[in-house]
Amino acid sequence: MIKIITIIGARPQIIKAAALSRAIKNNYSDKIKEIIVHTGQHYDDNMSQVFFDELSIPHPDYNLNAGSGSHGKQTALMIEKIEEILSIEKPNAIVLYGDTNSTLAGAVAASKIHVPIIHIEAGLRSFNKSMPEEVNRIMCDHVSTLLFSPTKTGIDNLLKEGFKENNLPPYNIDNPKIFHCGDVMYDNSLYFSTIADDKTSVIKDNNLAKNNFILATIHRNNNTDESLRLSALFDAIHTISEQNNIDVIIPLHPRTSKLLQKNITPELYRAVTSNKRIIIIPPVSFLEMIALEKNAKLVMTDSGGVQKEAFFFKKPCIILRSETEWVELVNCGSASIADADKTKITEAYTYFSSAKNLQFPDLFGDGKASEFICQHILNYIN
Repeated sequence: MIKIITIIGARPQIIKAAALSRAIKNNYSDKIKEIIVHTGQHYDDNMSQVFFDELSIPHPDYNLNAGSGSHGKQTALMIEKIEEILSIEKPNAIVLYGDTNSTLAGAVAASKIHVPIIHIEAGLRSFNKSMPEEVNRIMCDHVSTLLFSPTKTGIDNLLKEGFKENNLPPYNIDNPKIFHCGDVMYDNSLYFSTIADDKTSVIKDNNLAKNNFILATIHRNNNTDESLRLSALFDAIHTISEQNNIDVIIPLHPRTSKLLQKNITPELYRAVTSNKRIIIIPPVSFLEMIALEKNAKLVMTDSGGVQKEAFFFKKPCIILRSETEWVELVNCGSASIADADKTKITEAYTYFSSAKNLQFPDLFGDGKASEFICQHILNYIN
């Protein structure tokens, strides 16, 4: 039996891990043993624990309680503790997701002591190295043994960086293998879509009219920490809601909640908080987010995961960043990059409100990416 250690730390990784854990439980429980290590990078119960409970994810075998702190301090603590666990458990491989500090810490710890790395969501690039996530994902890719990319664009990015498409096994850090596997989040969205309808009441609880409200999420530090950007985003949201008489629901990330009053103008804060069309609620569970995405008219977000989920449910998306890793969404016309620019955001809303026949092509696989990944772990990890 192959033993893998899965590293998770942030909310999106917990959700992605649900797909692989489910595939192992349903089809590979006699062949793959999974040990889950939670770094504690997200330590708020609403942002972490609720997902284990709601999605029936196996509870972590280890919790590192890394908490918040500077990038260096947080990452260093996680590297030290992950290395200790790898030395104790002696896994055949470590599984890393995405681009967080937990991902980077796992990559550094494993590569230093020669534990093969499996990177899920490999090859994604924003081409903006001022983003910590871009540095994390590049560094993780370049020490990995098996790289699973959700899109053809991701594969193309890896090929441009020197990875080989047709190299032969055995695979290792010096001879890695890249795969186009589809997206584990698409697996999850398909699986949990019906469950979300049955088990959530977030639409009813907030008196939302189906297909006639905007879902907005803002959490990236360059948006929350910079007063001009955060003010522009909330000014656009306020203006759109007033001019179009449409509800905007905002599940507010803890970082945004902490900085909102401080980093937008007092006049704008009063306008936003007195606008009955702007519904600010605490962070929601994964199933509640699925319900909101499925039933929204349009999505506005700086989250890569929410961009994709909007696409999965055939909803247009306004991207509140200057770039995206998911360039396919923009290229097919279902998403628009507006950054923190009020004019671009309002213009994008006007366009999508009247756009006909938006295209949502099959970009993210067949909903069985997790099974594909498990099978290739068995094939190529000793």
